[in-house]
Amino acid sequence: MLRACWKNAWLTCLLLAGNPVLAASFILPPEDVDLVGVPTWMHTRHEDTLLDVARDYSVGYHELQRANPGVDTWIPGNGTRVLLPTRYVLPAGPREGVIINLPEYRLYYFPKPEKGEPAQVMTYPISIGKMDWDTPLGTHKIVAKHENPSWYPPESIRQARAERGEILPRVVPPGPDNPLGNYSMRLNLTSYLIHGTNNPDGVGMRVTSGCIRMFPEHIEYLFPLVPLGTPVRIMSEPIKVGWAFDTLYAEVHPPLEEESESQLRMRFTSLLRAAAYERGVEIDWARADAIFAAATGVPTEVPLRELRAASD
Repeated sequence: MLRACWKNAWLTCLLLAGNPVLAASFILPPEDVDLVGVPTWMHTRHEDTLLDVARDYSVGYHELQRANPGVDTWIPGNGTRVLLPTRYVLPAGPREGVIINLPEYRLYYFPKPEKGEPAQVMTYPISIGKMDWDTPLGTHKIVAKHENPSWYPPESIRQARAERGEILPRVVPPGPDNPLGNYSMRLNLTSYLIHGTNNPDGVGMRVTSGCIRMFPEHIEYLFPLVPLGTPVRIMSEPIKVGWAFDTLYAEVHPPLEEESESQLRMRFTSLLRAAAYERGVEIDWARADAIFAAATGVPTEVPLRELRAASD
């Protein structure tokens, strides 16, 4: 009875917690529940592009595009119904610090709760490193924070720009020409930052030189909340699988170019088998394969049947 009451309260929180301006903040569910958020929809105006919708509703470009196959990026049309991908399977592993999932183009932050307050998770769309400028995987930490930072372009970037005829100074001062925007948080890795941007159209794409880029309004909100020493776990998990009480969900993203489809399919199968075995159910594989093939990045219910029923 208590768990049923808690479930109803938690589902209500899912409907109320999201803030379209400051991204999404949710009350953390119990450890055996992995889903937060609810899918939402909007209708475009005649002047909208998907880039406009992404910025207005705090989602990334690629995740919005994948959730709406067939919708034109530049002229979606007046009154077009667009799915906002605002439901998430939480990343596997400890729910602490900052977690960045590269194929998802998304950052999660698990702040330490104040005494007497419920634990929360905040999530934001991000840009990640281009293929030749990979964002490094592993567990790192925030070692410095700067408001109105200067940018010291690494020599590799200055050389790459010079080859295109663009001369970068050794230091770019704060201001509208600074690609770091107004806030930056440095990792314990040479030249890698979580920062804002003076080019918000690129958020949600693979366009950086390895850094993590956020919408200006998101980094402004997050910056004072993240203390020095916060762990930052950078992962590459195109597939996330999780339970919401008795329902299993799979969230499938296209892999980064370095990952093969066969490896991804093996991962998908392995994760679903493990989840099914844990709960004593069986996967409807024909319908599950359709979720894998679509790779919309939207958490989708995995069809199940009880093992006992299957053997009768």
